[in-house]
Amino acid sequence: MDDAERALAEAERVLRQNWREGEAAGIPYAYTEPSPARYPWQWYWDSCFAAIANRRWEPDRSRAELESLLAAQRPDGFIGHTIFWRRPVSGVRRAFYNVATRTARQTESIQPPLLAWAWRIAVGDPAEEPRIAAQLDWLSANRDLEGDGLLWIVQPDESGLDASPKFEPVWGWRANDHPGFALLVRRNRILGWDARRIRDRGGPVLCETLVNTLWSLSLQAHGRPSATPALVDRLWDERRGLFVDEAQPGALRPRAVTWASLAPLALPDLPEPIGRRLVEEHLLNESEFLTAVAPPSVAADEPSFEPDGGHGLIRRYWRGPTWANSAWLVWLGLRRLGYGAEAARLAEGVIGAVAREGLREYYDPRNGRGLGAGLMKDAMRRTLQAADIAGIRAFAVHAKDDTARAFYEHFGFTASPSDPFHLFVLVKDLRRIAGS
Repeated sequence: MDDAERALAEAERVLRQNWREGEAAGIPYAYTEPSPARYPWQWYWDSCFAAIANRRWEPDRSRAELESLLAAQRPDGFIGHTIFWRRPVSGVRRAFYNVATRTARQTESIQPPLLAWAWRIAVGDPAEEPRIAAQLDWLSANRDLEGDGLLWIVQPDESGLDASPKFEPVWGWRANDHPGFALLVRRNRILGWDARRIRDRGGPVLCETLVNTLWSLSLQAHGRPSATPALVDRLWDERRGLFVDEAQPGALRPRAVTWASLAPLALPDLPEPIGRRLVEEHLLNESEFLTAVAPPSVAADEPSFEPDGGHGLIRRYWRGPTWANSAWLVWLGLRRLGYGAEAARLAEGVIGAVAREGLREYYDPRNGRGLGAGLMKDAMRRTLQAADIAGIRAFAVHAKDDTARAFYEHFGFTASPSDPFHLFVLVKDLRRIAGS
């Protein structure tokens, strides 16, 4: 079995393993859990990408997954970022999730709107499903704040890119993974997640590149006018050769270079000269995005570049590692523009990482490592240093999913009898493991 066959087999295994079906309040649902332990709900763009992948093995599941998103739709056409089919969000998480009430079935925030495009790829003509048109209409009415056809987001996680460093100049200490994020959620809850009210109260709101790339793909998939000309007109920076977000009020343009600046490569109607500048000046630039595996989520020469996903035990999303969905979007552009060898190299890098490491949430772009053992060993050594000072007797972790649990068990951790995803190891054993 070669790498491609192993990667396909692994993707199929995980999609089948994480498939969930049931009924909530009389409504049947079926979707792929991103993580059975940590993220058991239905995430909008995760489901869209899962449906695109699942069409290879279970096309009926692709339709069921996307129809479950539509089943959660409000009468006005809105579909939330996260759908809580099996149980509502509870406890401390509620402070960080955009829910209006304790029993809410979905969040009041959005995610990148790729449903119509995913439907076109995995199911058929989205124009034949009126609920998809209703969602597009809601987005146009509520998030096109300037009337030019582009959407605006009210907080970082609506982009799907959570803790990307490009959001820090916009939201500051209230950005994702910062102390004030819960206060941002609270403020937006008070304002009803109404983008116009939020802008008029001082914002910020953001016209973000990836969101509008996927928005344009969905509009085109549905047979509506493309948003690509407006995207180029508003966000293309001719001098830098990149797409750069715009925040209001104030027209702030964040300077951090991230892979989202390259996402418009996926657009079939992106002007060719712009596409070639993105590829030749940035994507194939070794100091920025050309790595052994796939483009990192932040340019390698950025001060915020964290290729292994964080520092020590701190993990922050979209600050360096590469993700399969972002690599695929860039790959589409390489193929369209005729960069066949470069597209093949990118595909080989991602396929090889999946074949070696299994299907992980993200990978180190330099070597394809998933949930790197180097980080784990470093965390162990830091814990041992603290143990010598403070008398720590055990080291505890919370595994995100079954893959992570198996990873920790590989290092000698033991699952708690009360929660299999809480694992621990005694310091005396940790010394032996860290030294091995």
